[in-house]
Amino acid sequence: MRGLYERIQQAVAAIRERWQVQPKVGIILGTGLGGFGQEIDADVVIPYEQIPHFPQTTVMTHTGQLICGSLAGVPVAAMEGRFHYYEGYSMQEVTFPVRVFEALGAEVLVISSACGGMNPEYAKGDIVLLDDHINLMPENPLRGWNDERLGPRFPDMWRPYDQELIEAAEAIARQEGIRVHRGVYVAVPGPNLETRAEYRFLRMIGADVVGMSTVPEAIVAAHAGLRVLALSVVTDICRPLFLQPIDLDDIIRTANEAEPKLRTIVRGVLKKLA
Repeated sequence: MRGLYERIQQAVAAIRERWQVQPKVGIILGTGLGGFGQEIDADVVIPYEQIPHFPQTTVMTHTGQLICGSLAGVPVAAMEGRFHYYEGYSMQEVTFPVRVFEALGAEVLVISSACGGMNPEYAKGDIVLLDDHINLMPENPLRGWNDERLGPRFPDMWRPYDQELIEAAEAIARQEGIRVHRGVYVAVPGPNLETRAEYRFLRMIGADVVGMSTVPEAIVAAHAGLRVLALSVVTDICRPLFLQPIDLDDIIRTANEAEPKLRTIVRGVLKKLA
């Protein structure tokens, strides 16, 4: 953690040279959902390589640029492409953009992702509003010396996802006839998918969906005092008795097909924040 504050300030300074607006919301766009960036009325688009200390995306569905502008009348900064622990990055690198969002002035973090559905009530293409999580990542982004300028030594995780934002998302979904669930997300390191026995274990400990992201960012957001809304699209069914070989093209296609529903919900929530 030593030197992290200074690296954050350097990244912020580089962004401020091109965009002087204070964002109210930071957005992380996940697998198959990068097209959501088209909804943003962009003032400037900054490739990650032009932002000091930003990692580079290695996942083929992640573009790798920061979109700065407005959405639904709210100033936003959106990551078109996120970073994952399985790519070889440290947890501080994975969560660095969340720190930058907070330093730019953001108060809310919106996270989107793809996930595997273990709850038998979930179907492919459904949207899950996270209201809790289980962290099975082997590393914690807060491990090490704590800089009090960034947050407290022991941040409370009693409610990592903002209930008012979840309720707003649910109301919009009902109004628009979009199928959503509240659920528990379990984060695993990846990049391999799980075995039948592992899916049974994850379901047994209380998880509804499984994925390889989101939780590190939510932990850092809690540390930084950001309100969090996390939405995950069920892109494959992970029930042991019905398990099939993974089809990455089908996962991306499912995520893309669900994207309009995600756009509607996020746009509606942002309107309430305007």
